[in-house]
Amino acid sequence: MIFARSARSTTAGARGVALLLALGTSACGLGELFGGDRVNPEVPSWYNRPNGAMHVFAHRKLTIEGRAQGEEWERGKPEVDPEHDRVFVGSSDHGLYALRAGDASTLWRFETANMVQSEPLYDPEMDYVYFGSNDGALYCVKAATGALVYRFDTGAEVSRKPVRLGEVLMFANASDFLFAIDRRTGKPRWQVRRTPALGMEISGHAGPAVDPTTGIVYMAYSDGHVIAYGVADGAEKWTPVDLSAEAEQAGGEAPRYLDVDSTPIIDAHPQGHVVYVSSYAGGVYALDAASGSRVWSNDKAVGVTDLMLFDEVAHAPHPNGPDTGGPTVPPKKMLLASSAASGLMGLDPFTGRVVWRNKVPEGGVTAPVAFAGAVLVGTSRYGLFMLSPRNGKVIDGIDLGSGFAQTAGAFAGRAYVMTNAGTFIGVAVTPPLPARAKTARN
Repeated sequence: MIFARSARSTTAGARGVALLLALGTSACGLGELFGGDRVNPEVPSWYNRPNGAMHVFAHRKLTIEGRAQGEEWERGKPEVDPEHDRVFVGSSDHGLYALRAGDASTLWRFETANMVQSEPLYDPEMDYVYFGSNDGALYCVKAATGALVYRFDTGAEVSRKPVRLGEVLMFANASDFLFAIDRRTGKPRWQVRRTPALGMEISGHAGPAVDPTTGIVYMAYSDGHVIAYGVADGAEKWTPVDLSAEAEQAGGEAPRYLDVDSTPIIDAHPQGHVVYVSSYAGGVYALDAASGSRVWSNDKAVGVTDLMLFDEVAHAPHPNGPDTGGPTVPPKKMLLASSAASGLMGLDPFTGRVVWRNKVPEGGVTAPVAFAGAVLVGTSRYGLFMLSPRNGKVIDGIDLGSGFAQTAGAFAGRAYVMTNAGTFIGVAVTPPLPARAKTARN
């Protein structure tokens, strides 16, 4: 299988092509994942450039040997603080690390009682970091020093990112609790819970999503329900939506798994604000954010565990690209869904129609993230790949031999992620070189 790219004479480009060739069908089955690719004309504005490629600028062993426990994966997602050039990332060695964004050297490490496989939240106003641990607690530490501010025990692992609105911090745990606490002190404000599905569930859990314009927080549960609550008091804002019942009606039989494990995504839609959610058995849904009524659904997109909305505003062509001086590039919006059963998909967020679909290699893929005008996704047994959000085709890839189960954390043209072997890397896309002025001849 050949992953063709625009002809370039740079060493970096040659390495990228050689790498993708090495990851062909006979090596790991990625040829099936990206079957049919020969050329990809629709790529980010930086693709046609004099030189530069997706490359590793920071590389270090992070997880402490002998301290990791459980399965041989590193999960969660790094949090980037671009203002202070810091990256916060958890590890299976029980620690949360604060690293320098430039070279990944350690600023501090905070020890918990179990693995940290979560996505932290950085609070720039307080200079705090909130993160969950498999020891069942949510921690708040000072971002500058790693000193503990408070610890809130929940009784079950906390792996999804907290959300904040004003002074209220909200987060979920694996036992289907949603907590709201004071962000400064950790004092409880309210909590809600649904009874878990008791065996009718996939591992993992959803996190909350908050709409700051309405003061509503949305949460999905392992029993298949999606509910909206008021941030102020936790009161239900619409009748719980049972997506497992929808799946049963569509299939004619009770679904094996009831989970809604993907964190809801809030979006502006032609019909008003919507919330995108995915039922493992029932597919992907767009629900009206005010009432919970269904706007659209796609019952073929089953097995989805992560959703991501790629939303790029209209912009001028890149000044060093082939279309410089041309018309404005129109906005692009695509709802991406990761599924071991249905593959990696790009859905039209206005209709739910599948625009493109790639097969997923053995072991699955991570949640996709927006990165430098493209999409970055890890494969748990192979490499880290950059794809076009418009058609899902491969742009570039990196493989360190141990795979990626952790979702990358990205900001601008840099991304950070840890391999399953505990190696932390920083990846960048080199921007185009400025156009050289022509030398005047006498």
